[in-house]
Amino acid sequence: MQQATPRLSENQAPIPFGEFVALAAALMALTALGIDSMLPALPAIGESLGVLRDNDRQFVITAFLVGFAVAQLAHGPLADRFGRRPVLAVALLAAVATNLLAAIAGSFELLLAARFASGMAVAGARVVTIALVRDCFSGRAMARVMSLVFVVFMAAPVLAPAFGQIVLLFAPWRWIFVGIAVVAAMILAWFWLRMPETLKPEDRHELSVSRISKGYAFVARDRMAVSYTLAAALISGGLFGFINSIQQIMSDIFGRPELLTVIFACVAGTMAVANFLNSRIVMRFGTRLLSHSALTGLIVIAGIHLVVSWIGGEHLVVFAILQALMMACFGLAASNFSAMAMENMGHIAGTASSAQGFVSTLGGAVIGALIGQAFDGTTVPLYGGFLICGLIALVIVFIGERGKLFRSH
Repeated sequence: MQQATPRLSENQAPIPFGEFVALAAALMALTALGIDSMLPALPAIGESLGVLRDNDRQFVITAFLVGFAVAQLAHGPLADRFGRRPVLAVALLAAVATNLLAAIAGSFELLLAARFASGMAVAGARVVTIALVRDCFSGRAMARVMSLVFVVFMAAPVLAPAFGQIVLLFAPWRWIFVGIAVVAAMILAWFWLRMPETLKPEDRHELSVSRISKGYAFVARDRMAVSYTLAAALISGGLFGFINSIQQIMSDIFGRPELLTVIFACVAGTMAVANFLNSRIVMRFGTRLLSHSALTGLIVIAGIHLVVSWIGGEHLVVFAILQALMMACFGLAASNFSAMAMENMGHIAGTASSAQGFVSTLGGAVIGALIGQAFDGTTVPLYGGFLICGLIALVIVFIGERGKLFRSH
């Protein structure tokens, strides 16, 4: 078993590159699996646990996201003090336990508590994975690796609703949580057996309030970290609003709940394509040119879709095409935003990743919950939310870049 800290040159993975990307993607995919596999089961969960308002079922998603956001503040400093391996191992063990608790929950309140705790556990996978990548790669190379990770990772939102739907064909909704626990256990075994510690001994930091505060203060003073983290939070708000609303959109607006997994897979698939494209061209064109162009595209498409919805022209095919195009723009922007936010954070990668993850996820979760709760039987709240979030994100990026957008360096 490999455990020693590897002595690597910069921009080199400690295990075969393809396996490194696949493992990082699997760790990141636990987040999507914890969110998206729930979507087909929301009506059954609501009926089983006596949830009266359809919109309240969305809290199964929101509880996970809030727990996921809050816990990142702890996982990062812990990973910088004790190393990546032990922190991630404990987090994945907790993910197994909390999903099993969700599987036996006897009330909606207990289910939400288990989902909150599950989000806290899975947050460790997100924080440590980004820290692992930053330990080994930097700059455009990190953006390329993150894009490749996202290509594989995007298989999770494509397949997760189908996983939930298949479980429902043969068993009650509770078995979805059992399945997630099994997947988490398998990824834990893979990680522990194959991934060495990537945090160098000289980069370990004392676990103290003073040091953590200084780390967060350093992040807060970095113009690029702040602007791209806030921009990521805003566009994530649109994404989470879509995830919160999609089950009701397919059921209430189009009357085709059985097509949820197909439409969701098509939409998520374009994010994978966009990230693959990014991995091939980011070294040539740069993160700024690509992400700024993608954000602009997201805004334009959101505006078009809002007009279509407003005039009553919403149709399932139109919805799927425009949403897929917008998600491609989201995927292209999000992976580059993440890399740029971490650009100057190499010496505190864990702490920086946790702070940025907290802001982007909590901000996105709150915005997404507001968009989801505004669902009124049309897609107007969703695309109004996407448009507003995109415009504000563009303004923040404009300020952060001091008016110099679309640069190739």
